[in-house]
Amino acid sequence: MLVKGETSVNKLILLFVFDKMESELSERTILDMCTSSNDWLNYMDCVVLIHKLLSDGFICEIPGGDDPLYTITPEGRESLASFYIKIPCSLREEISRFVKNNSARYRTRQECKSDYYQNKDGTYTVFLKILAPVQPMLELKFVVPDKKTANAIYKKWEDKASELYSVVYETLVD
Repeated sequence: MLVKGETSVNKLILLFVFDKMESELSERTILDMCTSSNDWLNYMDCVVLIHKLLSDGFICEIPGGDDPLYTITPEGRESLASFYIKIPCSLREEISRFVKNNSARYRTRQECKSDYYQNKDGTYTVFLKILAPVQPMLELKFVVPDKKTANAIYKKWEDKASELYSVVYETLVD
């Protein structure tokens, strides 16, 4: 339900998404939610609006980490509370439903980072992180023999991170 040409309504849509998610969001997550997974906004407008909301003080950047995170400010909440009725009711319901069904998946994706690169000797180094608001909760680095193994670990990390964290924590703390 793309709302074309209505910048103020589109800003409110973004603020509504921040409000419903109740957590910090990366630009990648916002773009995926609002443009790729749904047709709430067009991609280029969304990029511009994120930075406009930031410069207007309706969202703010949370310092730290590789990928900046943004959250709604009290001014943003106040503006949303005053004008949310301008967002079509059907769209508010669609966003609320989507967030209810998908918020855990998006939070996990933001909190679990993985990457890999090839070393000079032909092996691969895989980096795995679980991020928390202030500092990483867990960081692992593996050297594996080939790209296939590195890619398999990279792809499984998001689904296995919390389970692995629990096992490591319980093993070391007990």
